[in-house]
Amino acid sequence: MLARLGCLFLLLPLVELAILIRVGQWMGVWSTVALVAATGLLGAALARLEGTRALASVQSELAAGRLPARSLLDGAAVLVGGALLLTPGILTDVAGFALLLPVTRRPLYGWLRRRLEAGLASGTVRVTWMGGGFRPPGDPSRTGGEEPRSRLPRDDDEDDRPPRPGEIVQ
Repeated sequence: MLARLGCLFLLLPLVELAILIRVGQWMGVWSTVALVAATGLLGAALARLEGTRALASVQSELAAGRLPARSLLDGAAVLVGGALLLTPGILTDVAGFALLLPVTRRPLYGWLRRRLEAGLASGTVRVTWMGGGFRPPGDPSRTGGEEPRSRLPRDDDEDDRPPRPGEIVQ
């Protein structure tokens, strides 16, 4: 993995430079500089718009009590896409726009899901929980097996609550 990342950081700038030289020869130096600057500015504006949209979606999902998995994935894609658009180059601009535009993001999610499922099945991808995490407020495992004091039933509404797992009901 580290070797692949090293090759990416070494080869990608060289390929980008070669492409920019070719485009500069074809369009002219100032046109190429203007193109790179325009894609950077357009990308920053689009990243801001899509980032605001993703943040609003995360907030609405959390307000509804749902885990915002898709919205968080959108936010991560917008963050990476914006960073790629701020990097000068043609290939990084194409990849950045692909991550920023919702139309091109959806097929990427399908590809990513298939890769993760295959990696989980083959054992090359492992998921590890490092404590904490998201648990619903009523989950007894949240507080080490006991419900929080404020969530304990009072005598007057004891008949209204559903039985707990393992509880003997008369």
